[in-house]
Amino acid sequence: EPRSPWCCLAWTLVIATMNSLVFLLNLLLMFVIFTLVLLPTIVVVYFGFQCHSQVLHSSARYCKSILDDNSSSALIILGFVIMSPLLVVAMATYCSLARRLQLLVCFQPYSLALYKGGRCCRRGEGAACCARGCGRQIRAWV
Repeated sequence: EPRSPWCCLAWTLVIATMNSLVFLLNLLLMFVIFTLVLLPTIVVVYFGFQCHSQVLHSSARYCKSILDDNSSSALIILGFVIMSPLLVVAMATYCSLARRLQLLVCFQPYSLALYKGGRCCRRGEGAACCARGCGRQIRAWV
């Protein structure tokens, strides 16, 4: 049955807040995974740019004794070359973790704000959060 206008507005705000929190959780998880997986690339490119004479040319001891312009250029190229496979690893890690935690199932449809009678899923039905009619047939993946 349809909700009253004020109740509909209140439920819309609740659902929007919950969806925003789930989105921020997904974004934070993605940021952490990508930062950890891409850390070798970040470090290699940083040292390459830091010690190159035409970019930053740091006066650090390792830049003077170990890294010259050729080795700094090699570090920059190496960093960008290893970035592609590490991006694939980071995305696969995020997708498998999001699937295992079922984060994408936790987004709520706005139709719950318009109509009463949505039901909450039980643990065995495939979702840890409440959703309307959330059997196995509405999953984003199988």
